[in-house]
Amino acid sequence: MRISARNILKGTISAVKEGAVNAVVSIDTGDQVIKSDITIEAVKDLGLAVGKEACAVIKASNILVAAAEAPLANISARNQLAGTIAQVNKGAVNGHVVITLADGVRLTASITNEAIDSLGLAEGQKALAIIKATDVLVAVD
Repeated sequence: MRISARNILKGTISAVKEGAVNAVVSIDTGDQVIKSDITIEAVKDLGLAVGKEACAVIKASNILVAAAEAPLANISARNQLAGTIAQVNKGAVNGHVVITLADGVRLTASITNEAIDSLGLAEGQKALAIIKATDVLVAVD
């Protein structure tokens, strides 16, 4: 299966915390843990359990970018991945910012040119990719 989401991070499920309707699934990629908030029904349908291989799938438009080196303390987003900006490509209105994480994984964020300019984003700069857990899909083979 091919999908349009640009960001796919492979890992192993390290935790599944079930609530009444939703569950938070933690996927350990080796250098970071990505959290996904999905329905209990999806957990059961996909057979998600600790130790199972899974992928965190994130659309580029669901990644926020912060010009910061370390995770932000006062923010509700559970996924804050530190890296270095590898590429900034501006379009007519929006641009793509590629952030390389410590393990070499590259994430692409789609943000406005205005945000790129106001944050002063440039290649070689430290940055955070910020993703809400509800914006992370889980995929399995």
